[in-house]
Amino acid sequence: MNILILNCSPKGQYSITLQTCLYLEIMYPEHSFDIVHAGARIKALETDLSPVAQAVNRADLIIFSYPVYTFIAPYQLHRLIELLKEQGVDLRGKFAAQISTSKHFYDVTAHRYVKDNCHDLGMKYIGGLSADMEDLTKAQGQKDARSFFEYICWCVERNIFEPAVKTAPASPSVPASAAAQVEKKSGDVVIVADLKENDAQLAGMIERFRAVCDRETRLVNIHEYPFRGGCLGCFNCAPDGKCIYTDGFDDFLRKNIQTADAIVCAFSIKDHSMGARFKLYDDRQFCNGHRTVTVGTPFGYIVSGNLSAEENLRTIMEARAQVGGNFLAGVACDESDTDASVDAMAAKLSYALDKKLTQPQNFWGVGGMKIFRDLIFVMRGMMKADHKFYKAHGQYDFPQKQKGTIMKMYLVGMLMSSSALKGKMGNKMNEGMIAPYKKALDAAKKDR
Repeated sequence: MNILILNCSPKGQYSITLQTCLYLEIMYPEHSFDIVHAGARIKALETDLSPVAQAVNRADLIIFSYPVYTFIAPYQLHRLIELLKEQGVDLRGKFAAQISTSKHFYDVTAHRYVKDNCHDLGMKYIGGLSADMEDLTKAQGQKDARSFFEYICWCVERNIFEPAVKTAPASPSVPASAAAQVEKKSGDVVIVADLKENDAQLAGMIERFRAVCDRETRLVNIHEYPFRGGCLGCFNCAPDGKCIYTDGFDDFLRKNIQTADAIVCAFSIKDHSMGARFKLYDDRQFCNGHRTVTVGTPFGYIVSGNLSAEENLRTIMEARAQVGGNFLAGVACDESDTDASVDAMAAKLSYALDKKLTQPQNFWGVGGMKIFRDLIFVMRGMMKADHKFYKAHGQYDFPQKQKGTIMKMYLVGMLMSSSALKGKMGNKMNEGMIAPYKKALDAAKKDR
């Protein structure tokens, strides 16, 4: 086969993910491999996409190669997909697969994003390999890469691929109507929006939210911010949080957005995501590393588009709030009753601010933070700012520190291993388990 590797890492030839592709090229010389460093050349491709278009024409199989950034694929891949669609590059009937490397922090949502866009482009999507960053250096990781590639080849030979998932037809957007300004309380709600000149629908939703929100609001339009480029994954910010770019975004973020009492993101759905511009904004927030610097800050979303058909995007939105320790006040959307949706989100945001509302993390938040915890502990020598933050906020909650609980479980295990003792214990095990809760209930009765 003629295989095209679209390397969407901003690091180009220094991409860790690319090394897996190069390994496959060595191991399977009977195939022809062509590599386009689309991530590193994204600015040039905005001017001239012909290198990609020509490579696509020659290819039988296209492999998207990229690192996972911020719950999904990096900005550079988002922008490439936008360009492919805008310029009508014909990928119909081409087989597609993907290879990513990460620490498995929401690699599933990244893979779903690529898969959905492959289907949009009429490609025959087969599957993906989600590798750990160190996998290729180990025998098992090399075996996994070979097995994945051989499976892909087997599918191509037999014309086996995943059919596109049918989604509900897009609901017509319901324009937001103007609302009277309500009396404002003290507070600061920042609306971070990707708002273009012709985005009348999104602008109307933002205008209504600002009118009905009972806090002072201000608008930050990232469409107008002079970004020098997307995150390079260079780790220049790891020691002290200072970005290598000189466009001042790191300081702007900390002074104009993260200081707010609540944050609302406003965007129109594009390519199954918040769009490339918002992804650029999200990736550049890596100047904060893996630090949950806005923990406790309520979040809200204003979304224009067919959100009910975007399961993956909804997952990302909720998971981001969960990992960050932010109460999600809701998502205002224009699929049906736009005014009611905007008003409800504004009301819940106000309630969260009044009550300083927080809630326990669910699996998305707990699981995500455990991955970060272990990652930062191992990399603490380099990621000094993250390490300092994790120590200060008690985020190194390793289970081996719970020595009392561990000893109790050993004792319980010994008791349960004895048939004679189990018979004598009767229901005492259950009574012992709920004893602390009864104590809490008794205390609540006294304090009532």
